[in-house]
Amino acid sequence: MVLLHLLAEQESYGYEVVQRLQAAGFSDVLEGTVYPALSRLQREGRLATRLVASPSGPARKYYRLTAAGHDALEAGTATWARHVAAVDSVLTRPLPTAPRKGH
Repeated sequence: MVLLHLLAEQESYGYEVVQRLQAAGFSDVLEGTVYPALSRLQREGRLATRLVASPSGPARKYYRLTAAGHDALEAGTATWARHVAAVDSVLTRPLPTAPRKGH
């Protein structure tokens, strides 16, 4: 969902997606995990690509959401919000007094 959201905000090439993820706080995300995810989303029809010439090397593959990608993002965001609300409803319940250590 995060990849889809970032690409809904702005079309990006692979390494730029990695940089944007890291800037968003996902500092442990590596290129080796992002590129396969982008490829899978493309195979699923959720992303489209285009090649753009690069002034410093080979052409870059830019990713953008398709209509199916927008639908998946909308559905996934709604599901995530329901999960967050359910977890929050459990974690905010008052707990009984914890037993003291040594007793």
